[in-house]
Amino acid sequence: MEKKSSRLKRALKLRSKIKKFEVNRLTIHRSSQHIYAQVLSVDGKTTLAAASTVQSGIKASLKSTSNVAAAAEVGKEVAKRAIAAGVVEVAFGRSGFKYHGRVKALADAAREAGLKF
Repeated sequence: MEKKSSRLKRALKLRSKIKKFEVNRLTIHRSSQHIYAQVLSVDGKTTLAAASTVQSGIKASLKSTSNVAAAAEVGKEVAKRAIAAGVVEVAFGRSGFKYHGRVKALADAAREAGLKF
């Protein structure tokens, strides 16, 4: 339980800093098999865009849902949907996950697809 509580503590600290910026937030959640991303409004109550490896359109084009390539595909898709919703600038809330591996791949792909953070 120590690992999860440490992650949640990091997430809470990061979220409190992001609130001061007053911009939309790109949040992620990573499990052992899937990765999820969503763009939330400034108040955090409305989801403006979302993508994950669970969705059939993304899952069909992937060999595996738990690798860096899958995370990059989710990053591209969530950026495309956010831009279609009129969101260009976001703050990256990584939910306390360390910035490497799949989390980094998702962020880099979202930047390449046009999101600014």
